[in-house]
Amino acid sequence: MTPRRKSSFLWGVVGALAFLVLVQGYRLVVGSFGVSVAAIGGVTLLVGVTAAGLTHALAPRIHGNGRS
Repeated sequence: MTPRRKSSFLWGVVGALAFLVLVQGYRLVVGSFGVSVAAIGGVTLLVGVTAAGLTHALAPRIHGNGRS
């Protein structure tokens, strides 16, 4: 696995876990909002894949500017 792919994958994991933390925080503060666990899992997967894809697509631009 190349470093770029590994970085993108890890950012996807971070995005998915951050989403799960937000969902859990909302449920603790406000209460249940009537969404199934399967739906939350699906959205979490979508968030993770989106974060990984955007990171992979934008990595050359970010590294090319010397900001990392």
